[in-house]
Amino acid sequence: MESVVFIFSLIDCCALIFLSVYFIITLSDLECDYINARSCCSKLNKWVIPELIGHAVVTVLMLISLHWFIFLLNLPIATWNIYRFIMVPSGNMGVFDPTEIHNRGQLKSHMKEAMIKLGFHLLCFFMYLYSCCYYKVKSLLTKLTGIKR
Repeated sequence: MESVVFIFSLIDCCALIFLSVYFIITLSDLECDYINARSCCSKLNKWVIPELIGHAVVTVLMLISLHWFIFLLNLPIATWNIYRFIMVPSGNMGVFDPTEIHNRGQLKSHMKEAMIKLGFHLLCFFMYLYSCCYYKVKSLLTKLTGIKR
C-alpha cells in the first residue's frame, strides 16, 4: 500500500516539477521582453489551480497514510499556495496580474518563489523515490521470509 502512495506522489511530483520549470521559463521570457505581461499572466494563471490541487492532494495523501514527516514538510507549501490563491485582490486577473507584475519587484519575487518551489519539488522527488524503493524492498522481503519488519 505504501509503495502505491509513493508511486502516485512521485508522478504528481514530476508534474509539479514540470510546472515549476514552466513558470520559471515563462517568467524569464517576460523579464527578457520576449512576451508581453498579459499573455504571460494568462499562461501562468491557467496553471495556478492545477498546481494547488496537485500539491494539496499529495499533502492530504501523506496525512491519510500517516507519513507525518512528509506531511509536515508539504504542509507549509500547500498552505502558501492556498493563501496566495485566496488573497488575490478583487479586480486582478489572478495570482499573476499583468498590471502589477512589473511593480514593486513582483516579477523577481515570483521568479524567486518558482525557484524555491523547484528546489522543494526536486527534494521531494528524491524522497518519494527513496521511500518507494524502500517500501518495495520491504514488502518483497516480507513475502520472501514471511517475517514482518
